[in-house]
Amino acid sequence: MEKKLAEYKCNTNEVIKLKLVRFPEDIDDEGTLFNPEFSHQIFGDDEVAFGYKGLQILLYYTAGNLSTMFRVHYTSKVDEKFEEVQADDVESKIREIIPPGFCCGTDDFVSLLEKEADLTCPGFRDYHERLQTFLMWFIETASYIDVDDERWDYFLVFEKYNKDGTTLFATVGYMTVYNYYVYPDKTRPPEDPSENFVRLRDFVLAKLCQNLPCFSPEKLLEGFSKEMVTEAQQKLKINKQHARRVYEILRFRATDMADPEKSRSYRLEVKKRLVGPYKKNQREMAKMRRCLKPEELTNQMNQIDLKTQHEQLEQSYQELVSEYRRTVERLAQA
Repeated sequence: MEKKLAEYKCNTNEVIKLKLVRFPEDIDDEGTLFNPEFSHQIFGDDEVAFGYKGLQILLYYTAGNLSTMFRVHYTSKVDEKFEEVQADDVESKIREIIPPGFCCGTDDFVSLLEKEADLTCPGFRDYHERLQTFLMWFIETASYIDVDDERWDYFLVFEKYNKDGTTLFATVGYMTVYNYYVYPDKTRPPEDPSENFVRLRDFVLAKLCQNLPCFSPEKLLEGFSKEMVTEAQQKLKINKQHARRVYEILRFRATDMADPEKSRSYRLEVKKRLVGPYKKNQREMAKMRRCLKPEELTNQMNQIDLKTQHEQLEQSYQELVSEYRRTVERLAQA
């Protein structure tokens, strides 16, 4: 029984099919489909829908104003075979996150697609309600924002395309920034980017900085400098933290990592930055030695194991180099 029921489990990251449609022929083009990276906020930590074989959850959007078609297909359902077992109500779960006004039929969707040419300026609130549904699929801990809060700023990216002689705009991506108060008279946006956004930013900033004189291979091998910070800020509006990361990426590209001495020099340069939090722990330990009783100090030392810190530092370095290598490979293809 249990083995047979297991056949009715579906990975929701695989069965959810997303599509941004520009032309009617895109509807049947499987090459334009893409899947979510996450679905746990809708279908639980296991990201599984139970009760179906051959399940497909289709969410198609017109590329411009994101008019939506939602359909569910499956070849068989568990309660057709086992009367005492109920399938998950996948339709209700999806309806909870998409705004009303969607269609379920292809003909209706094509009609909405044809109206894209008449679109001049959609109501932003309605458009944003459809746009933010993508957050649930691509941001691990996403939540919808309060559009009535004027401290939110919206940044949208569109791509121009031609349809029957008319220039239209396809939605490509967006981000939101929340401005919070900083005493006494300033506002500042907090930053908590996703991994994919960090990768995109690394590529874009490295691509821009590689043409600046202070980021030449010769200068990179001399180490991170004030000139790099100044030039990146003045010419590209890049802050010091991001300039340092770009320096490490471009120096990685300029370094022969097969050479033990050059590789070691690079590793020490990066770890010198990464070690900051660990040095802070050591300073705190020195303070505790002066202030705590012996038994209290022993308890604290058990929590700050130097060997563990070294292992964590090495792991952080390896993860960073892996990301830098990915960026360098993208730069080579650009």
